[in-house]
Amino acid sequence: MTSFDTAWVRSQFPAFAVPALRDQSFFENAGGSFPCAQVVHRLTRFYTERKVQPYAPYETSQLAGDEMDEARTRLAAMLGVTTQELSFGPSTTANTYVLAQAVRKWLRPGDAIVVTDQDHEANSGPWQRLAEDGVEVREWRIDPTTGHLDPQRLSDLLSDGRVRLVCFTHCSNVVAEINDVAAITAMARAAGARTCVDGVSYVPHGLPDVGALGCDVYLFSAYKTYGPHQGLMVLRQEFGMELPNQGHFFNGDVLYKRLTPAGPDHAQIAASAGMADYFEALSAHHGGPSDGAPAARAAHDLMRAREVALLEPLLAALRDRNDVRLLGPVEAAKRAPTVALELPTQAEAVAAALASHGIMAGGGDFYAVRPLRALGIDPDKGVLRMSFTHYTSEEDIDRLIQALRDVLPG
Repeated sequence: MTSFDTAWVRSQFPAFAVPALRDQSFFENAGGSFPCAQVVHRLTRFYTERKVQPYAPYETSQLAGDEMDEARTRLAAMLGVTTQELSFGPSTTANTYVLAQAVRKWLRPGDAIVVTDQDHEANSGPWQRLAEDGVEVREWRIDPTTGHLDPQRLSDLLSDGRVRLVCFTHCSNVVAEINDVAAITAMARAAGARTCVDGVSYVPHGLPDVGALGCDVYLFSAYKTYGPHQGLMVLRQEFGMELPNQGHFFNGDVLYKRLTPAGPDHAQIAASAGMADYFEALSAHHGGPSDGAPAARAAHDLMRAREVALLEPLLAALRDRNDVRLLGPVEAAKRAPTVALELPTQAEAVAAALASHGIMAGGGDFYAVRPLRALGIDPDKGVLRMSFTHYTSEEDIDRLIQALRDVLPG
Protein backbone atom coordinates (compact mmCIF):
# COMPACT_ATOMS: atom_id res chain seq x y z
CA MET A 1 0.00 0.00 0.00
CA THR A 2 1.25 3.48 -0.85
CA SER A 3 1.29 6.36 1.64
CA PHE A 4 -2.04 8.03 2.32
CA ASP A 5 -2.96 10.49 -0.43
CA THR A 6 -4.99 13.19 1.33
CA ALA A 7 -5.32 15.35 -1.78
CA TRP A 8 -6.79 12.49 -3.80
CA VAL A 9 -9.18 11.49 -1.01
CA ARG A 10 -10.50 15.02 -0.61
CA SER A 11 -10.94 15.26 -4.37
CA GLN A 12 -13.52 12.47 -4.07
CA PHE A 13 -15.79 14.69 -1.93
CA PRO A 14 -17.52 17.62 -3.67
CA ALA A 15 -17.85 19.55 -0.39
CA PHE A 16 -14.12 20.30 -0.34
CA ALA A 17 -14.43 22.21 -3.63
CA VAL A 18 -17.24 24.47 -2.37
CA PRO A 19 -15.85 28.00 -1.84
CA ALA A 20 -17.90 28.60 1.31
CA LEU A 21 -16.39 25.50 2.93
CA ARG A 22 -12.82 25.95 1.72
CA ASP A 23 -11.64 27.76 4.84
CA GLN A 24 -13.63 25.60 7.25
CA SER A 25 -12.52 22.46 9.11
CA PHE A 26 -15.34 19.96 9.51
CA PHE A 27 -15.39 18.27 12.93
CA GLU A 28 -19.01 17.14 13.21
CA ASN A 29 -18.72 14.01 11.10
CA ALA A 30 -20.34 11.88 13.80
CA GLY A 31 -23.53 13.79 13.04
CA GLY A 32 -23.23 13.12 9.31
CA SER A 33 -20.32 12.92 6.91
CA PHE A 34 -19.85 14.61 3.57
CA PRO A 35 -21.16 12.39 0.73
CA CYS A 36 -18.63 11.09 -1.77
CA ALA A 37 -18.84 12.07 -5.44
CA GLN A 38 -19.81 8.54 -6.46
CA VAL A 39 -22.96 8.70 -4.30
CA VAL A 40 -23.85 12.20 -5.52
CA HIS A 41 -23.46 11.07 -9.14
CA ARG A 42 -25.63 7.98 -8.70
CA LEU A 43 -28.32 9.89 -6.82
CA THR A 44 -28.43 12.61 -9.49
CA ARG A 45 -28.55 10.04 -12.28
CA PHE A 46 -31.39 8.12 -10.64
CA TYR A 47 -33.49 11.26 -10.11
CA THR A 48 -32.88 12.55 -13.62
CA GLU A 49 -32.94 9.30 -15.64
CA ARG A 50 -34.51 6.48 -13.63
CA LYS A 51 -37.06 7.89 -11.21
CA VAL A 52 -39.78 5.39 -12.05
CA GLN A 53 -41.29 2.42 -10.23
CA PRO A 54 -38.52 -0.21 -10.37
CA TYR A 55 -38.76 -3.83 -11.55
CA ALA A 56 -41.39 -3.20 -14.25
CA PRO A 57 -40.89 -4.77 -17.72
CA TYR A 58 -39.46 -1.72 -19.50
CA GLU A 59 -35.85 -0.63 -19.78
CA THR A 60 -35.80 2.45 -17.53
CA SER A 61 -37.56 0.56 -14.76
CA GLN A 62 -35.24 -2.41 -15.12
CA LEU A 63 -32.21 -0.11 -14.88
CA ALA A 64 -33.66 1.39 -11.70
CA GLY A 65 -34.19 -2.04 -10.17
CA ASP A 66 -30.75 -3.21 -11.26
CA GLU A 67 -29.11 -0.29 -9.47
CA MET A 68 -31.02 -1.00 -6.28
CA ASP A 69 -30.01 -4.66 -6.48
CA GLU A 70 -26.43 -3.65 -7.16
CA ALA A 71 -26.26 -1.61 -3.97
CA ARG A 72 -27.57 -4.44 -1.82
CA THR A 73 -25.40 -7.09 -3.48
CA ARG A 74 -22.13 -5.18 -3.38
CA LEU A 75 -22.48 -3.77 0.14
CA ALA A 76 -23.60 -7.13 1.56
CA ALA A 77 -20.51 -8.77 0.06
CA MET A 78 -18.30 -6.06 1.58
CA LEU A 79 -19.93 -6.67 4.96
CA GLY A 80 -19.34 -10.43 4.71
CA VAL A 81 -23.02 -11.42 4.64
CA THR A 82 -25.47 -12.71 2.03
CA THR A 83 -27.39 -10.28 -0.16
CA GLN A 84 -30.77 -11.10 1.40
CA GLU A 85 -29.37 -10.39 4.90
CA LEU A 86 -28.97 -6.66 4.15
CA SER A 87 -32.01 -4.40 4.25
CA PHE A 88 -32.53 -0.65 3.87
CA GLY A 89 -34.82 1.57 5.94
CA PRO A 90 -35.38 5.29 6.57
CA SER A 91 -32.91 5.47 9.47
CA THR A 92 -31.18 3.33 12.07
CA THR A 93 -33.59 4.64 14.69
CA ALA A 94 -36.56 3.45 12.61
CA ASN A 95 -34.92 0.12 11.81
CA THR A 96 -34.22 -0.55 15.48
CA TYR A 97 -37.75 0.40 16.47
CA VAL A 98 -39.27 -2.06 13.99
CA LEU A 99 -36.82 -4.74 15.08
CA ALA A 100 -37.85 -4.20 18.71
CA GLN A 101 -41.51 -4.72 17.80
CA ALA A 102 -40.62 -8.07 16.27
CA VAL A 103 -38.53 -9.04 19.29
CA ARG A 104 -41.44 -8.07 21.56
CA LYS A 105 -43.47 -10.95 20.07
CA TRP A 106 -40.47 -13.30 19.85
CA LEU A 107 -39.70 -13.17 23.58
CA ARG A 108 -41.32 -15.69 25.93
CA PRO A 109 -42.59 -15.12 29.47
CA GLY A 110 -39.65 -15.00 31.86
CA ASP A 111 -37.13 -13.97 29.20
CA ALA A 112 -34.76 -11.07 29.74
CA ILE A 113 -32.73 -8.78 27.49
CA VAL A 114 -29.56 -6.79 28.14
CA VAL A 115 -28.97 -3.18 27.10
CA THR A 116 -26.10 -0.84 27.94
CA ASP A 117 -25.99 2.71 29.21
CA GLN A 118 -23.17 3.44 26.74
CA ASP A 119 -25.47 3.48 23.71
CA HIS A 120 -27.03 6.22 21.63
CA GLU A 121 -30.75 6.35 22.35
CA ALA A 122 -31.55 4.62 19.03
CA ASN A 123 -30.17 1.35 20.42
CA SER A 124 -31.42 1.87 23.95
CA GLY A 125 -34.86 3.46 24.01
CA PRO A 126 -36.73 0.86 21.90
CA TRP A 127 -35.36 -1.94 24.05
CA GLN A 128 -36.02 -0.14 27.34
CA ARG A 129 -39.68 0.20 26.31
CA LEU A 130 -40.09 -3.56 26.24
CA ALA A 131 -40.27 -3.36 30.04
CA GLU A 132 -43.77 -1.90 29.55
CA ASP A 133 -44.84 -5.39 28.43
CA GLY A 134 -43.23 -7.12 31.39
CA VAL A 135 -39.90 -7.97 29.73
CA GLU A 136 -37.02 -7.87 32.18
CA VAL A 137 -34.50 -5.31 30.90
CA ARG A 138 -31.05 -5.70 32.45
CA GLU A 139 -28.60 -2.84 32.11
CA TRP A 140 -24.95 -3.51 31.40
CA ARG A 141 -23.49 -0.40 32.99
CA ILE A 142 -20.35 1.48 32.09
CA ASP A 143 -17.60 2.47 34.47
CA PRO A 144 -18.75 5.92 35.67
CA THR A 145 -15.22 7.31 35.42
CA THR A 146 -13.91 5.88 32.16
CA GLY A 147 -17.09 4.93 30.28
CA HIS A 148 -15.67 1.42 29.69
CA LEU A 149 -17.97 -1.60 29.30
CA ASP A 150 -16.47 -4.40 31.38
CA PRO A 151 -17.24 -7.86 29.87
CA GLN A 152 -17.25 -9.37 33.37
CA ARG A 153 -20.32 -7.31 34.19
CA LEU A 154 -22.03 -8.80 31.14
CA SER A 155 -21.03 -12.29 32.22
CA ASP A 156 -22.76 -11.72 35.53
CA LEU A 157 -25.94 -10.58 33.75
CA LEU A 158 -25.95 -13.71 31.58
CA SER A 159 -25.30 -16.19 34.36
CA ASP A 160 -28.86 -17.45 34.93
CA GLY A 161 -29.49 -18.33 31.26
CA ARG A 162 -32.64 -16.22 30.91
CA VAL A 163 -31.20 -13.54 28.62
CA ARG A 164 -32.22 -14.02 24.98
CA LEU A 165 -30.89 -10.79 23.45
CA VAL A 166 -27.91 -8.52 24.18
CA CYS A 167 -27.97 -5.04 22.61
CA PHE A 168 -24.77 -3.00 22.62
CA THR A 169 -22.75 -0.59 20.53
CA HIS A 170 -19.61 -1.14 18.48
CA CYS A 171 -18.50 2.23 19.82
CA SER A 172 -20.34 5.03 21.58
CA ASN A 173 -20.86 8.41 19.91
CA VAL A 174 -19.43 10.16 22.99
CA VAL A 175 -17.20 7.60 24.76
CA ALA A 176 -15.77 6.36 21.42
CA GLU A 177 -14.06 3.26 22.86
CA ILE A 178 -14.14 0.43 20.30
CA ASN A 179 -15.78 -2.56 21.94
CA ASP A 180 -14.64 -6.11 21.13
CA VAL A 181 -17.76 -7.13 19.24
CA ALA A 182 -16.55 -10.62 18.34
CA ALA A 183 -15.70 -11.47 21.95
CA ILE A 184 -18.96 -10.06 23.29
CA THR A 185 -21.10 -11.89 20.74
CA ALA A 186 -19.25 -15.13 21.49
CA MET A 187 -19.96 -14.65 25.19
CA ALA A 188 -23.63 -14.00 24.53
CA ARG A 189 -23.93 -16.94 22.15
CA ALA A 190 -22.42 -19.29 24.71
CA ALA A 191 -25.17 -18.18 27.11
CA GLY A 192 -27.87 -18.80 24.51
CA ALA A 193 -28.47 -15.14 23.62
CA ARG A 194 -28.73 -13.32 20.31
CA THR A 195 -26.90 -10.01 19.76
CA CYS A 196 -27.85 -6.66 18.22
CA VAL A 197 -24.98 -4.24 17.53
CA ASP A 198 -25.27 -0.52 16.79
CA GLY A 199 -22.44 0.25 14.37
CA VAL A 200 -23.47 3.82 13.52
CA SER A 201 -20.43 5.40 15.18
CA TYR A 202 -17.96 2.78 13.94
CA VAL A 203 -18.73 2.17 10.26
CA PRO A 204 -17.71 5.66 9.02
CA HIS A 205 -14.19 4.56 9.94
CA GLY A 206 -14.29 1.40 7.83
CA LEU A 207 -16.80 -1.29 6.87
CA PRO A 208 -16.46 -4.20 9.32
CA ASP A 209 -16.61 -7.86 8.36
CA VAL A 210 -19.97 -8.42 10.03
CA GLY A 211 -19.92 -12.09 9.12
CA ALA A 212 -16.71 -12.55 11.12
CA LEU A 213 -18.04 -10.53 14.08
CA GLY A 214 -20.73 -13.17 14.65
CA CYS A 215 -23.58 -10.87 15.68
CA ASP A 216 -27.19 -11.53 14.68
CA VAL A 217 -28.02 -7.90 13.85
CA TYR A 218 -25.73 -5.06 12.83
CA LEU A 219 -27.07 -1.56 12.13
CA PHE A 220 -25.50 1.58 10.71
CA SER A 221 -26.36 4.79 8.85
CA ALA A 222 -25.35 5.52 5.26
CA TYR A 223 -25.48 9.29 5.77
CA LYS A 224 -22.66 9.00 8.30
CA THR A 225 -20.75 6.73 5.93
CA TYR A 226 -20.41 9.06 2.90
CA GLY A 227 -23.81 8.08 1.53
CA PRO A 228 -27.49 9.12 1.42
CA HIS A 229 -29.87 9.33 4.38
CA GLN A 230 -30.66 5.65 4.81
CA GLY A 231 -30.37 3.14 7.63
CA LEU A 232 -28.76 -0.20 6.77
CA MET A 233 -29.46 -3.33 8.79
CA VAL A 234 -27.77 -6.69 8.58
CA LEU A 235 -30.19 -9.32 9.86
CA ARG A 236 -28.71 -12.81 9.78
CA GLN A 237 -30.84 -15.48 8.14
CA GLU A 238 -31.51 -17.74 11.11
CA PHE A 239 -32.56 -14.99 13.50
CA GLY A 240 -34.45 -13.06 10.84
CA MET A 241 -36.69 -16.00 10.01
CA GLU A 242 -37.34 -16.63 13.72
CA LEU A 243 -38.75 -13.15 14.17
CA PRO A 244 -42.38 -12.45 13.26
CA ASN A 245 -42.85 -10.66 9.96
CA GLN A 246 -43.32 -6.87 10.28
CA GLY A 247 -43.87 -6.20 6.58
CA HIS A 248 -46.66 -6.98 4.14
CA PHE A 249 -47.92 -10.53 4.63
CA PHE A 250 -47.04 -11.50 1.05
CA ASN A 251 -43.40 -10.49 1.63
CA GLY A 252 -43.02 -12.69 4.70
CA ASP A 253 -40.67 -15.13 3.01
CA VAL A 254 -38.28 -12.40 1.78
CA LEU A 255 -35.75 -11.74 4.53
CA TYR A 256 -34.75 -8.21 3.53
CA LYS A 257 -38.42 -7.15 3.45
CA ARG A 258 -39.59 -8.78 6.71
CA LEU A 259 -38.35 -5.98 8.97
CA THR A 260 -38.93 -3.02 6.61
CA PRO A 261 -42.68 -2.32 6.56
CA ALA A 262 -42.37 1.06 4.83
CA GLY A 263 -41.70 1.40 1.12
CA PRO A 264 -37.97 1.87 0.48
CA ASP A 265 -36.47 5.06 -0.94
CA HIS A 266 -35.52 3.73 -4.36
CA ALA A 267 -33.15 6.53 -5.32
CA GLN A 268 -31.21 6.45 -2.07
CA ILE A 269 -30.84 2.68 -2.13
CA ALA A 270 -29.48 2.90 -5.68
CA ALA A 271 -27.14 5.73 -4.68
CA SER A 272 -25.73 3.62 -1.85
CA ALA A 273 -23.81 1.63 -4.46
CA GLY A 274 -21.65 4.74 -4.66
CA MET A 275 -20.34 3.91 -1.20
CA ALA A 276 -19.02 0.62 -2.60
CA ASP A 277 -17.54 2.51 -5.57
CA TYR A 278 -15.67 4.79 -3.18
CA PHE A 279 -14.28 2.06 -0.93
CA GLU A 280 -13.00 0.17 -3.96
CA ALA A 281 -11.46 3.30 -5.45
CA LEU A 282 -9.83 4.21 -2.13
CA SER A 283 -8.20 0.79 -1.86
CA ALA A 284 -7.11 0.64 -5.49
CA HIS A 285 -5.64 4.16 -5.45
CA HIS A 286 -3.42 3.17 -2.55
CA GLY A 287 -2.23 -0.07 -4.14
CA GLY A 288 -4.77 -2.43 -2.59
CA PRO A 289 -7.41 -4.74 -4.07
CA SER A 290 -9.90 -3.10 -6.40
CA ASP A 291 -13.00 -5.23 -5.92
CA GLY A 292 -15.47 -6.46 -3.33
CA ALA A 293 -14.71 -7.65 0.18
CA PRO A 294 -10.88 -7.55 -0.17
CA ALA A 295 -11.11 -3.89 -1.21
CA ALA A 296 -13.44 -3.14 1.70
CA ARG A 297 -11.02 -4.75 4.19
CA ALA A 298 -8.08 -2.81 2.72
CA ALA A 299 -10.04 0.45 2.79
CA HIS A 300 -11.02 -0.21 6.42
CA ASP A 301 -7.40 -0.69 7.48
CA LEU A 302 -6.25 2.32 5.48
CA MET A 303 -8.91 4.56 7.03
CA ARG A 304 -8.25 3.37 10.56
CA ALA A 305 -4.48 3.82 10.27
CA ARG A 306 -4.94 7.32 8.92
CA GLU A 307 -7.39 8.29 11.66
CA VAL A 308 -5.19 6.92 14.45
CA ALA A 309 -2.27 8.98 13.14
CA LEU A 310 -4.41 12.14 13.05
CA LEU A 311 -5.89 11.44 16.47
CA GLU A 312 -2.56 11.13 18.30
CA PRO A 313 -1.63 14.86 18.33
CA LEU A 314 -5.17 15.90 19.28
CA LEU A 315 -5.26 13.51 22.23
CA ALA A 316 -1.76 14.61 23.25
CA ALA A 317 -2.97 18.21 23.36
CA LEU A 318 -5.95 17.26 25.55
CA ARG A 319 -4.97 14.41 27.83
CA ASP A 320 -2.94 16.47 30.30
CA ARG A 321 -5.32 19.42 30.59
CA ASN A 322 -6.91 19.82 34.01
CA ASP A 323 -9.71 22.13 32.85
CA VAL A 324 -11.43 19.60 30.56
CA ARG A 325 -12.47 15.97 30.92
CA LEU A 326 -11.71 13.77 27.94
CA LEU A 327 -14.27 10.99 27.61
CA GLY A 328 -13.06 7.53 26.67
CA PRO A 329 -9.59 6.06 26.15
CA VAL A 330 -6.52 8.26 25.87
CA GLU A 331 -4.93 5.77 23.43
CA ALA A 332 -5.82 6.54 19.81
CA ALA A 333 -5.78 2.88 18.71
CA LYS A 334 -8.53 2.00 21.20
CA ARG A 335 -11.09 4.54 20.04
CA ALA A 336 -12.84 6.11 17.10
CA PRO A 337 -11.84 9.68 16.20
CA THR A 338 -14.84 11.11 18.01
CA VAL A 339 -13.54 13.26 20.84
CA ALA A 340 -15.99 14.48 23.48
CA LEU A 341 -15.00 16.87 26.28
CA GLU A 342 -16.79 17.78 29.47
CA LEU A 343 -16.19 21.49 30.06
CA PRO A 344 -16.77 23.76 33.02
CA THR A 345 -19.16 25.79 30.88
CA GLN A 346 -21.99 25.21 28.40
CA ALA A 347 -20.63 23.09 25.55
CA GLU A 348 -22.76 24.60 22.80
CA ALA A 349 -21.43 28.07 23.56
CA VAL A 350 -17.87 26.81 23.14
CA ALA A 351 -18.80 25.16 19.83
CA ALA A 352 -20.16 28.52 18.70
CA ALA A 353 -16.90 30.20 19.71
CA LEU A 354 -14.93 27.62 17.70
CA ALA A 355 -17.01 28.46 14.63
CA SER A 356 -15.39 31.89 14.50
CA HIS A 357 -12.05 30.08 14.13
CA GLY A 358 -13.26 28.05 11.16
CA ILE A 359 -14.03 24.94 13.23
CA MET A 360 -17.35 23.20 12.58
CA ALA A 361 -18.01 21.20 15.76
CA GLY A 362 -20.98 20.50 18.00
CA GLY A 363 -22.06 20.92 21.59
CA GLY A 364 -24.93 19.11 23.32
CA ASP A 365 -26.06 15.64 24.38
CA PHE A 366 -26.04 14.06 20.87
CA TYR A 367 -28.89 11.73 21.88
CA ALA A 368 -26.46 10.14 24.34
CA VAL A 369 -28.36 11.24 27.44
CA ARG A 370 -28.01 7.87 29.20
CA PRO A 371 -24.20 7.60 28.88
CA LEU A 372 -23.70 11.23 29.84
CA ARG A 373 -25.79 10.76 32.98
CA ALA A 374 -23.93 7.54 33.76
CA LEU A 375 -20.68 9.52 33.54
CA GLY A 376 -22.05 12.17 35.91
CA ILE A 377 -22.44 14.81 33.20
CA ASP A 378 -25.49 17.06 33.02
CA PRO A 379 -26.98 16.50 29.54
CA ASP A 380 -28.31 20.07 29.56
CA LYS A 381 -24.74 21.32 29.81
CA GLY A 382 -23.65 18.72 27.28
CA VAL A 383 -20.23 17.97 25.91
CA LEU A 384 -18.11 19.51 23.19
CA ARG A 385 -17.74 16.91 20.42
CA MET A 386 -15.11 17.02 17.69
CA SER A 387 -15.38 14.14 15.27
CA PHE A 388 -13.46 13.50 12.07
CA THR A 389 -12.73 10.82 9.50
CA HIS A 390 -9.93 9.79 7.15
CA TYR A 391 -10.54 12.76 4.83
CA THR A 392 -9.54 15.22 7.56
CA SER A 393 -6.16 16.84 6.94
CA GLU A 394 -3.20 17.51 9.21
CA GLU A 395 -3.93 21.21 8.72
CA ASP A 396 -7.45 20.69 10.06
CA ILE A 397 -6.05 19.02 13.20
CA ASP A 398 -3.51 21.81 13.72
CA ARG A 399 -6.25 24.43 13.30
CA LEU A 400 -8.46 22.65 15.83
CA ILE A 401 -5.69 22.37 18.41
CA GLN A 402 -4.87 26.08 18.09
CA ALA A 403 -8.55 27.06 18.20
CA LEU A 404 -9.03 25.06 21.41
CA ARG A 405 -6.07 26.88 22.95
CA ASP A 406 -7.62 30.21 21.99
CA VAL A 407 -11.16 29.39 23.12
CA LEU A 408 -10.16 27.33 26.18
CA PRO A 409 -6.89 28.93 27.30
CA GLY A 410 -6.84 26.80 30.50
